[in-house]
Amino acid sequence: MSSVTTVQLNHTAVYARDRRVSAAFLAGILGLEVGAPFGPFLPVDLGNGVTLDYYEKRDEPIQSQHYAFLVPDEEFQAMIDRLEAAAVTYYADPSHTAPGRTNDWFGGRGAYFEDPDGHNMEIMTRPYVRP
Repeated sequence: MSSVTTVQLNHTAVYARDRRVSAAFLAGILGLEVGAPFGPFLPVDLGNGVTLDYYEKRDEPIQSQHYAFLVPDEEFQAMIDRLEAAAVTYYADPSHTAPGRTNDWFGGRGAYFEDPDGHNMEIMTRPYVRP
């Protein structure tokens, strides 16, 4: 049996009513590209070896999930600007009680917003400090 010293997330499926709309939305906000379809999936490569594979579920309700993205500090404001240009409300907190505001947790900046399927997306410039 081989020993694994590091485990890395490679990809995850993101359920969407329309994979093209949802993938294009997130890629646009993050300043990324939507990849070529791969079977039933439409990928958004995050550039760190992880791919979000958008998968359509048109006849079933989409259960909201949370996805957090560590983004470069110098790109954060451009992402906020793209949210504003798309008329998407962003919030300083995961409960969405502080609209139009960002947070400064852990010495960085962060914000939350919903994608077209109700997933709670987060952009942050510093990772959480965990005990």
